[in-house]
Amino acid sequence: MASATTGSFRVLLTVQVKPGAEADFEKAWEEGSKEVTAQAGNLGHTLARSTQDESVYFVMSEWKDQDSFLAFEKSPEHIAHREKLHPFRAGGSLAMMHLVGAA
Repeated sequence: MASATTGSFRVLLTVQVKPGAEADFEKAWEEGSKEVTAQAGNLGHTLARSTQDESVYFVMSEWKDQDSFLAFEKSPEHIAHREKLHPFRAGGSLAMMHLVGAA
């Protein structure tokens, strides 16, 4: 198992989307994702849909470090991105993690 020194901080957002709003959520996410990837500390940002529930999505973001993510989380860009997605959301959760190994 190799130690990861770059991109060692990741965020996993699980989003429960209101049934019937999936296409609109995906479009809003795509439009707003440029605000995330434009951040100097962001190393990647992806969207995936659950295989068990079409209304559940996973957003994985990779960051240079935790401070970069926390700075973005408080930024006007993040607030704008979050506001665009809010009308489609029914719930969700956020997990923050440090990568400790990779193969």
